[in-house]
Order: sequence, then C-alpha cells, then structure tokens
Amino acid sequence: MLVKKRLIFVALLACAAGPARACGPDALGVSRVIEVGGAPQVGLKTYPRTLALADHEVVLTFDDGPSAATPKVLEALAAQCARATFFLIGRNAQERPELVRREIAEGHTVGSHSWSHPSRSLRALELAAGIEEIERGDRAVQAASGAKASHFFRFPGFGDSPALLEAAAARNMPVFGTDLWASDWNPMTSQRELKLLMFRLRKAGRGIILLHDIHKQTAEMIPELLGALKAEGFKLVHLVPGPAAPELRLAPAGWSSETEAYYSKLFKKLPPARGASLSAP
Repeated sequence: MLVKKRLIFVALLACAAGPARACGPDALGVSRVIEVGGAPQVGLKTYPRTLALADHEVVLTFDDGPSAATPKVLEALAAQCARATFFLIGRNAQERPELVRREIAEGHTVGSHSWSHPSRSLRALELAAGIEEIERGDRAVQAASGAKASHFFRFPGFGDSPALLEAAAARNMPVFGTDLWASDWNPMTSQRELKLLMFRLRKAGRGIILLHDIHKQTAEMIPELLGALKAEGFKLVHLVPGPAAPELRLAPAGWSSETEAYYSKLFKKLPPARGASLSAP
C-alpha cells in the first residue's frame, strides 16, 4: 500500500511539475503536490490550523470566478507552468462552463464557493438555506466541470458556523480558509497589490494565498507575482483531492481568528463559529 501511494504521488507530481520543464528552468512550476481528503478545516485567518507547508512554500487560490478576467489569470499561470485552486461561485460556473472546463484541462483544481455568495455570508442565513447554498453551488460546479471538479469548499467571506461546518464535514468537503490575502476586494493598482501581498508573504514566510479572479487589477498582477515568487525562492504547492486528511500545522501560541473577530462585531447576536470564523473578502 505504501508503494502504491508513493507511485500515485510521483505520478501526480510528474503531471503537475512536468510542464515546468517544458517551460524551462526560469518557470515557477510546481514543486510538490499535496493530496487533501477527509474534511479538514484549514487556514490561519479563520482556523487554528493550516497545511503543513515548509518555509517559502505557497498555495495559490482564487475565489468568485469564473469571470471575464479569468482567462488572463489562466494565461499567466500557463506561462509559468503554475497550478492553482479555483473556488467558483455556482451561478458563475453555470454561466461560463467553458472556463470551468478550461481550468481543469489546464491542470488546476476546482472547488466551490457557494451558489450565489450571499453578501451577509452563509452564517447569516437560516441553516437550511445555508446548506442549500453549499449543495447547490457544489452541484453547479460539478455540472459545469463534467463531474471533474473537487469537493473542496470555501465559505463566502469565511462566514461559517458550527452547524455549517458539520454539514460540510458530513459531505466530506474539505473547508479552506486562507493564511494571507492581498485585500484585492479593495480598489488599488496592480503594482500596489503586488507590493502589499509580497510584504505580507515575506512576513509570513509561507502559506495559502487568497486572490480573486474577478478583478482586473489582480489578473494584471499575476505575471509579476509569479515572477516575484520565483525570484525570491518561493515554491508553489498544488492541492489535489486525496484519500485522507493532509498533514497539518497548528497555529502558534497566542493565535486568534481575524475572521471571527470581524463577524463578532458584525453579527453580535449570532453564535461564534467553532474554532473561528469570518472575514471581508
């Protein structure tokens, strides 16, 4: 069994990293693949644990697409033989299935991000409505992808709740928060966005990065970001579905959830989410 798992890993790594050789030594490429199974809840902005990334390892994730800006993001990733995970809004996937299929065909992992991304978060909805947002979004993404998408899930605005986390776990949906973000929901130039993100990344040293492929400024930044990652010795890790939960790293002493603090202020009457919860993207 161990030999079989090793062969599977080598095959996945060859598939992900192989194109980097075709691009040449100056391409960022993919340094390794992490299989994610079970129903972990990861990302230090929200949860007290994250993926066990080594120093200078990063995971690129994009939310809210597909959109008119997505092709430019895909072109930039392809130029560097880089792989990312896209968390799609269900109705957007339904409207642009050709982009969903393109993401998968180009080696990226696709997950879901609810059906409609309610502005006040799933946490603010009745439980049944929140679960329907999760399920309908997942169904739409699966349909648009020809059933080739993962069941990875990210809560809109990280607005989870204990009951919604239980619902996701019961459906074997890994829940992804993030470790850092570029705050690209705020209007800024692509140069400013790159400077802000790299400042945060240098400070963190590693992590899951949140971006949005619905913003022109972000799409324009991606080529420069990939070049900066390569130049500063960062390694790209690609996430794929797997049979078991991945190795995790616990939050450092004194950790607190940024997203839970946000929702605690916004929805004082709502119960706090287990382990943490909330944010602004």
